[in-house]
Amino acid sequence: MKQEAVFIYSDKQLGYSFSDKHPFNQKRIVLTMDLLKKYGALSNEDIIAPRTATDEELLLVHDSTFIDIVKRAGKGLVTEEVGAVYGIGTEDTPIFPNMHEASAMLVGGTLTAVDEVMEGRAKYALNLGGGLHHGFQGKASGFCVYNDSSVAIKYMQKKYNARVLYVDTDAHHGDGVQWTFYDDPNVCTFSIHETGRYLFPGTGNVTERGNGKGYGTSFNFPIDAFTEDESFLEVYETALHEVAAFFKPDVILTQNGADAHYFDPLTHLYGTMKIYEHIPRLARDIAEQYCEGRWIAVGGGGYDIWRVVPRAWAHIWLAMKQLPSPTGKLPVEWLQAWQLEAPVPFIETWSDPNPLYEPIPRKEEITEKNAHMLERALHFIRNQQ
Repeated sequence: MKQEAVFIYSDKQLGYSFSDKHPFNQKRIVLTMDLLKKYGALSNEDIIAPRTATDEELLLVHDSTFIDIVKRAGKGLVTEEVGAVYGIGTEDTPIFPNMHEASAMLVGGTLTAVDEVMEGRAKYALNLGGGLHHGFQGKASGFCVYNDSSVAIKYMQKKYNARVLYVDTDAHHGDGVQWTFYDDPNVCTFSIHETGRYLFPGTGNVTERGNGKGYGTSFNFPIDAFTEDESFLEVYETALHEVAAFFKPDVILTQNGADAHYFDPLTHLYGTMKIYEHIPRLARDIAEQYCEGRWIAVGGGGYDIWRVVPRAWAHIWLAMKQLPSPTGKLPVEWLQAWQLEAPVPFIETWSDPNPLYEPIPRKEEITEKNAHMLERALHFIRNQQ
């Protein structure tokens, strides 16, 4: 019998860990799972263990030399100088024991999700351990070693001959995925992110539209710093409807970074939980409209692991299970289980307090700039009609 949704998880996914002080902290997956279980929305029957990606699968995207360096680095056999050439051993992406095995497990989790959906065992699949969108062919970057989304897309092309729409709502531009498929007309990359003017990786301009046969299949929506919910959702909803109608995918893969929130320490956007309630529900609706429901979702950024990520990521699973958006207080048992460990007081409700922050004096100007950007970004599509 086909399941509505499957949740990919194993404790082994927690092995992808740079250090206790590093902002990328996979404890957020445990917090999210526990929140969903205590809310009564996730059972053990929903959970499927990930497999480890093979070297052959990693080679769909990554260079053999790079894979070998990652293997050796995880065994302490790579110098700082050599590691830096390949983007590891840096402040962002430090070397840690068994780096290859842990990274390959995250990729394998996304491939497990792909097979569940594409072979018809589940309509939707969620791998919160994935979403490492800054990984490149021969270089790690921005907390990301192997790029699970890029490997998964290549895998879907090779095994299922699929036409893939990749949707990235992380506050950082999905550069690794974009450049991997920049000249591929059968993969459409969509990224809404904070403008790279002040934020890593500095790319993702509206002028990055693809190359050669892939021209017109790369879409970027760089929103201004301090963008709030209404403007974010206006850009996201308008753009995704138009891009999906233009591209007509067979399957949707969404990367769900939770770092566009006001509390996130690494970005400058002013989102609240309202955007995280809407993001997955629209993705699901688009998948139903164009892809017979085929939707695979992965995690991504999100660095306020206590107050933001569990609530934000819970909404993805609730959308997959066709459950209504929750209101009121979070489960008391969850709050009691984790509050003593958390360095900040929890937000005790599913929604954020209103107001969450002081009014933005430039709100009208920011909204206008984003609307103008949206027009430019969609000009190519609108010109085709």
